[in-house]
Amino acid sequence: MAVLAKQEIINHIKSGKIKIDPYDESKVGPASIDFHLGNTFRIFKKINGSFIVGEKVDYLKVTKKIEVEKSITLLPGESVHGITVESLVLPNNICGWIQGRSTLARVGLLVHITANFIHPGTEGQQVLEMTNAGPMSLEIQVGIPICQIIFEETRGEAKYRGRFFKQHSP
Repeated sequence: MAVLAKQEIINHIKSGKIKIDPYDESKVGPASIDFHLGNTFRIFKKINGSFIVGEKVDYLKVTKKIEVEKSITLLPGESVHGITVESLVLPNNICGWIQGRSTLARVGLLVHITANFIHPGTEGQQVLEMTNAGPMSLEIQVGIPICQIIFEETRGEAKYRGRFFKQHSP
């Protein structure tokens, strides 16, 4: 079990073991690849009262999907679901991790507040649980490098077929 370094990431993509669409080799870093923010978001509805959080949670009941052209503004403390431009397909022996970018964290933007693990065998775009933890509004531009994906080989093979398999919408 080891994190893939730059040349290994490139080799896995060129061989078709890891599929990324669209793919730009210049976005591969020393041990990760940058993914970019798409233009589709899921914002929270204004709800009176409480939302019960139990074993099964239907986030679709409290959010609505929107598309923006250039940017989305997050007020302090506000959260939104975003999605990456890139679609990712992993083989059954490689998992991934979504990591925020330090430059964004330094202005208060948390790119992925939980569930940053990408299971082996995953297919689809990556949904981002974004929150403005800073003191000012943030106008977040569509298309910016929003996160980094780190790849790691697993011991053994497994295949994800859960609720969010082949997701293409936040």
